[in-house]
Amino acid sequence: MIVNNDSGWISMSASAQESEKEGRVARRQRRNREALIKAAGTIMSEKGIDAATMLEIADLADVGAGTVYNYFKSKDELAIAVLEDMMHELALRIERATAGLSDPAEVYAFGIRTVLEAATTDIRWKEMLFRSEVIADALFRRMGPFAIRDLRRAVEAGLFSVSDPDLVWHLSAHAIVGASLAITTGRISGSVKDEIVVRLLCMTGIGIEAATALAARPRPASVIA
Repeated sequence: MIVNNDSGWISMSASAQESEKEGRVARRQRRNREALIKAAGTIMSEKGIDAATMLEIADLADVGAGTVYNYFKSKDELAIAVLEDMMHELALRIERATAGLSDPAEVYAFGIRTVLEAATTDIRWKEMLFRSEVIADALFRRMGPFAIRDLRRAVEAGLFSVSDPDLVWHLSAHAIVGASLAITTGRISGSVKDEIVVRLLCMTGIGIEAATALAARPRPASVIA
């Protein structure tokens, strides 16, 4: 309630100023965090995570060197934030690339293939795969809303037989990260990517022949940056 006296008006004015100040602080913190993630992504894509330094990331983001640690406790934590941001952006690019496809099963298959390609070719993914549990969890959370939606659409269309889309995507996320780690460390050949995609598609309830045919369909242009 606003009281029409000197003390009342002064109190309301101070409260408004404090609210505005808090808004500015929050905006600055958000901009700093976004700038650090963007700068880290640029440097890490050029040099790799191990070679990137917090100092050069801070310089590119135009923030003080010590400021980085107000947002991220370590370079590893910052790298995970970069990867989560990349995952979300990749999901959006997959969505745009498949906008012309009417078959939700085909959309899902393309997404699986694209994520596997990104995880085995992008240096920022490759250097973080050793943190498989953390990365698989990030993949489930950041790309899950898109993948689970496509799974449900395929189920509704009678193309997949899945009782729990969340579980299927959770298992798929862990399988993709595990297979990608095996490929990038040379434990299995990269030539088995097609087979991996087929096996992942079998988790949707379709048989091996249907999964093989689905995986072999012509795909939209690559969306990997």
